[in-house]
Amino acid sequence: MAQPLKLPKRVDPAPSSKGPTSRARRAQVDRHRAAPAAAAPPPKRSATASTQRLPQPAPPRPAPHENPDDPRLSKRMSELGLCSRREADEWIENGWVKVDGKVVATLGVRVPRDAKIEIDPAAARHQGEQVTILLNKPMGYVSGQPEDGHQPAMVLIKPENRWAEDPSRTKFVHGHLRGLAPAGRLDIDSTGLIVFTQDGRVAKRLIGADSEVEKEYLVRVEGALTDEGMKLLHHGLELDGVKLKPARVSWANENQLRFVLREGRKRQIRRMCEQVGLVVTALKRVRSGGVPLGPLPVGQWRYLRKNERF
Repeated sequence: MAQPLKLPKRVDPAPSSKGPTSRARRAQVDRHRAAPAAAAPPPKRSATASTQRLPQPAPPRPAPHENPDDPRLSKRMSELGLCSRREADEWIENGWVKVDGKVVATLGVRVPRDAKIEIDPAAARHQGEQVTILLNKPMGYVSGQPEDGHQPAMVLIKPENRWAEDPSRTKFVHGHLRGLAPAGRLDIDSTGLIVFTQDGRVAKRLIGADSEVEKEYLVRVEGALTDEGMKLLHHGLELDGVKLKPARVSWANENQLRFVLREGRKRQIRRMCEQVGLVVTALKRVRSGGVPLGPLPVGQWRYLRKNERF
């Protein structure tokens, strides 16, 4: 009997060492297309990068020819009485200032005290156009910025409040209010002469640290003043731990004192009177330097005349 024929088993060929078959390659390509691209890893930061600081600019140094002990140009101009320091800065920026023949247009430059400083005529013309205004301040107004609901005295400087008998021939323009500032103060309960100016020289003369301009006041008081108290008012009192400059004090009438001061500390006269047992009930400034309040009505103003000097 014949034996059945046995077919040989199919044996898959071993993978070629030369690489995947074409079918396998196609499968790999399809999988590659379908898979999302992996994000690139973030760059590694140096361990010291977070602690390193950017180099800081060196502090400004004086120019090689400058002596750090010399005054700044604006201060020197103020010392010489040419203008205020604020005006000096403006003139320097405008190119109106020469030092030893060379224009200086940079703020903060230091100059020797013997340097020759020249001012352009344009600066003098600008300064000549500046005005100074005298106001007889009423009670209830503050000298500077508004405070506690009270208006500044400067709101009274308007054409309708100009004194009809103003002896100056200056024509009012609204530009006269620009940059106008009080050169001295009167508290809200005080009245009398207050000066407003655009001129830095006037401000420096009246309220500069080295000002010696006299201010005269009439002060109504209550209480008994002893001879010793009168001596202390003249000289010997101090405020806030600082001795006051000598003052001239005398009786104007039986209940009113006349004070002549060469400094202006905050509420100085009221505090002086408190120290000698007096209470101030009214205070009026009647003179600043050589300029009296005169007949100027309360709440009205006038221009400083060209021939008037503080």
